[in-house]
Amino acid sequence: MTSSAPTPVSRASVGLGSERGPVLLAVMLSTGLVAIDATILAAAVPAVVDDLGGLTQFPWLFSVYLLAQAVSVPLFGKVSDLVGRKPVMLVGVGLFVVGSLLCGVAWSMGSLVAFRAVQGLGAGAVQPVGMTIVGDIYSLAERATVQGYIAAVWAASSLIGPTLGGIFADYLSWRWIFLVNLPLGAVAAWMLWRRFDERRPAREAGAVRPRVDVLGSLLLTLGTVALLVALLEGGVVWAWSSPASVGLLAAAAVLLAAFLLVERRAAEPVLPLWVFRHRVVGTAMAASLVIGVLLLGLTSYVPLFAQGVLGTGAIVAGFALAAMTIGWPVAATTAGRLYLRFGFRSTMMLGAVVALAGSGLLLTVDGSSSVVHLAAPNFVMGLGFGWVASPAIVAAQAAVGWDRRGVATGATLFARSIGSAVGVAVFGAVANAVVRGRLGHDPASLDAVPPAVLEPAIHAVFVLSGVVALAAVVAVAFMPRHVEEVVEDVAARS
Repeated sequence: MTSSAPTPVSRASVGLGSERGPVLLAVMLSTGLVAIDATILAAAVPAVVDDLGGLTQFPWLFSVYLLAQAVSVPLFGKVSDLVGRKPVMLVGVGLFVVGSLLCGVAWSMGSLVAFRAVQGLGAGAVQPVGMTIVGDIYSLAERATVQGYIAAVWAASSLIGPTLGGIFADYLSWRWIFLVNLPLGAVAAWMLWRRFDERRPAREAGAVRPRVDVLGSLLLTLGTVALLVALLEGGVVWAWSSPASVGLLAAAAVLLAAFLLVERRAAEPVLPLWVFRHRVVGTAMAASLVIGVLLLGLTSYVPLFAQGVLGTGAIVAGFALAAMTIGWPVAATTAGRLYLRFGFRSTMMLGAVVALAGSGLLLTVDGSSSVVHLAAPNFVMGLGFGWVASPAIVAAQAAVGWDRRGVATGATLFARSIGSAVGVAVFGAVANAVVRGRLGHDPASLDAVPPAVLEPAIHAVFVLSGVVALAAVVAVAFMPRHVEEVVEDVAARS
């Protein structure tokens, strides 16, 4: 394979009307469930709290979903390598639909939080396995076109989700936010069942039947949960120096150290240590982790700046952040043509530099800025994220065989989830330190923080975002330059 211009791929051969179209449509529907769910609930939180109560518990509607999804992504990715994509994808869609049904009939905030965890487990299977299916049934050149379809799902969901959430909350019932997933999930599962004829590599005669790494899975799950809870709640629910934070971080360190020891001896490790040593997969994970840090930093603090400093309403604040969710799929749609023509490293470096430029533009925003001024850097950073994150996953998939593709995809997405939790913790610690330093005490609520204090606190977060974006440039530099180097890198290790 060379770096010359690839043979053009006709949309008719890879589109929804092609032979593989029904499978692609099923993956798009399944991905759409997860993508819409990421934004649809936020607009309906007041309606949920009014109906069920539990004001102090509602943040866990988002945290528990993130936790369940994060810990299950590598598990489902590995299992899909052992038993195939189709059964794991069907289980994921099934879990998401069942979780949605239970959320729709929840009788208390506690039950709704628990059922959101079931949804998160389903999302933990759908997202990595859906992307792995695309990597299985389409060639590298074809994925440059197919990526546009998947990106369109995320772009549409970023607009449809908040709109549907508001409509259901205002005119019907917040419960329809979850119940609407039932027919969509049923159609996706039916299409996967009927039209996805999976062709798995034959197992060698006499080969030992693969076994799931139960102990490793348990240690990874418990260790990751302890780490993410400590990062998500530290400095918010309890102080970083409190026994809760210290205990959770210590438990996470012990459990994850034990996990590493177990994985070195496991026959089929759930998250094999080779992913960290592999030049391509390891770089893809590092880049995804950095993107996760930046993503949650923007998601948390851009709307807060718009409302608390610029004095806008929630809808206008959402518009400022939506610029990023629009820029991401726009870049992801074009990323395929770029990495086929110029290579993975050049495409991802373009994205990292653009994200760094966007973080620089973010530093020009102050209390007198308009919402458009705030939205513009987010759009630029979204472009950067799209040119880094999408090629990172495709590169990781291209660098391994079928029996490792699920692990490579899951590990890359797992790194992004961990980065998101780290971003929440680090940016939160920086913002809280500035607020505490200027007020001389911890505020009772955000309402007690005046704009004159909130502005420098969030500006410090924006400065740190620039430092993190620079780290993305460094991480991407380790990715091989051209497509053929990725393939040769694998061949040299096999």
